[in-house]
Amino acid sequence: MPGVLHSTDIGGCHASSTPEPANDQLLLSHPACLDHDPGPGHPESPARLRAVLAALSAPGFAGLARAEAPRAGIDLLELAHPRRHAEALLAAVPASGHARVDADTVVSPGSGEAALRAVGAVVAAVDAVMAGTARNAFCAVRPPGHHAEAGTAMGFCLFNAVAIGALHARRAHGVRRVAVVDFDVHHGNGTQAILEGDPGFFFASTHQMPLYPGTGDPAERGVAKNVLNVALRPHADGDAFRRAMTERVLPALDGFAPELILVSAGFDAHHRDPLAAIDLETEDYGWATTAIAEVAARHAGGRLVSSLEGGYDLVALGESAAAHVTALMAA
Repeated sequence: MPGVLHSTDIGGCHASSTPEPANDQLLLSHPACLDHDPGPGHPESPARLRAVLAALSAPGFAGLARAEAPRAGIDLLELAHPRRHAEALLAAVPASGHARVDADTVVSPGSGEAALRAVGAVVAAVDAVMAGTARNAFCAVRPPGHHAEAGTAMGFCLFNAVAIGALHARRAHGVRRVAVVDFDVHHGNGTQAILEGDPGFFFASTHQMPLYPGTGDPAERGVAKNVLNVALRPHADGDAFRRAMTERVLPALDGFAPELILVSAGFDAHHRDPLAAIDLETEDYGWATTAIAEVAARHAGGRLVSSLEGGYDLVALGESAAAHVTALMAA
C-alpha cells in the first residue's frame, strides 16, 4: 500500500515515523480497534468499524494512502487527562470478561490497546498534515472520544483523541489556532470542556437537543466566545443542518481563521440511526465535509484531520463515512 505508516509507539512531541509523501489523503486505522468489545447488544460494537472499513475498501478509495495507527504513550494522554486518571482507566481493563466504567461505557481485554491506537491515529494524522506528507486524514478508529472529559470516561468514550490531537498540535508544532468541528448528533461535552478555556482553540458543535449528555446549550460560549453550540430540534432535516452550518458554523470558523481543523465525525444524525432523532441524509455529510474543507483551504493550507465518533446503523454509517472520505479526497 502506498504511504504505509508502520505500527510503532508514539509519545513526546512527534511521531516516530510518518507516511511517505505518496498521496494527499491519508487513512489511519489499526486492527486493535476491532478488539474493543463492549459485549452483546452494545451499540458501540466492532461491527461499526468493520462497516466503515468495508465501505472504504471499494475501488473508488484505492488511491488513499493507508497507515497503521501507532500506540499513544502516557505522555500524550496527559495532554488532556491527568496521569492518575489515565493510568487508573487503563488498569481497569480486565484480563477477561467485561468491566463497566459507567452506565454506558464497558471495557474488555482489548479496550486499552484500542483506545491507545485511536489516540495515536489522531496524533500521527496531525503530524502528517503539519509535515505536509498528507493534505488531510481520516482516522477510522474506535472507541470514540468526544464525550471523554479530563477526568471522566463516559458515553462509550475512554480518551479524548481529538482534544489530545488539538493540544498536540499546539505543543509539538506551535499551531496557534486550532478549530474542532463536531457534527455528531450528541454534543461533544468532553472536547468542549477540555478546550474552552484557551482562546487559541475554537469548538463548534451541531447536535440534537434535548439528548445525551445534556450539555451544549447555545449559551455556553467559552472563555473568549470560542465555543459555538448550534442545537437542532428532534427531527430536524438536512435543510436545517445545512442552514446551521452555513449561517452559524462556517462564518464563525472563517472568523477564527484556524491553522488546523479537526473534525469529530459522528454519523449518528443520519435518519436511519437508532440512538437519535435527526433526519440527515448521506449526502448531507459529503456536503458538510466539502464546506469545512473549503475553510481549511482558505486558512490552513488544507490541513484537516477527521476522526470517527458515533454512528450506530451499520448501513448508514458505512455510506456516510464513504461520503465523508470521498469529499476529503476531492478537497
